[in-house]
Amino acid sequence: MRFHFFTVVLVLALGLLYRLQRVEMAILFLVVSGVLITEMINTAVESVVDMVTQAYHPLAKLAKDIAAGAVLIAAITAAMVGIIIFFGDNRIVRLRIEATAHPQPLTVIVTVLLLVLIIVMISKVLGGKGSILSGGVVSGHSALSFCIASTIMYRAMDKFTAVLALILAFLVAQSRVEGKIHTLQEVVLGGLLGLLFSSGLYHFYVPSQ
Repeated sequence: MRFHFFTVVLVLALGLLYRLQRVEMAILFLVVSGVLITEMINTAVESVVDMVTQAYHPLAKLAKDIAAGAVLIAAITAAMVGIIIFFGDNRIVRLRIEATAHPQPLTVIVTVLLLVLIIVMISKVLGGKGSILSGGVVSGHSALSFCIASTIMYRAMDKFTAVLALILAFLVAQSRVEGKIHTLQEVVLGGLLGLLFSSGLYHFYVPSQ
């Protein structure tokens, strides 16, 4: 549920950045609310089944599987609606035109940061380790710091500034290992995620100055 609530906030914030129309925002709100509602129903069904019996029973398994399936269908529906709204109607093309007209568009930068943050959260949930805000199989601090470093490199177009940005990102990553919050592997995965994902987006959608 915490992951779902964080996703709702990020998706709605992304909708505001894309300046979606009121109808599109309403549709987004409905589909993400549907995911939350089905998740709550799934939790209620699991609690009732566990209260009735702790032993294995085919009907208990069927009830839990159906409830979990409802959450899966709602999540897939929400993902498809999000893809249609955010990537349809040539929005990426318009975003690129805006980037060309304005060399440092705040919308593009914040959008990239939000996308990296969403991917990190999904990775933490799927990894089954730590929590959304702490620990996990991917270091969120490293991912965001290298994402910001990549942003500075692509916008500043200066070697000295790029080196300073990378050094600061490495210091953030090193602090996560030194603080024993993440392992070296988790920090490296986070750094590569933030650097490669953001660099790929800037390379394909944001022309160099």
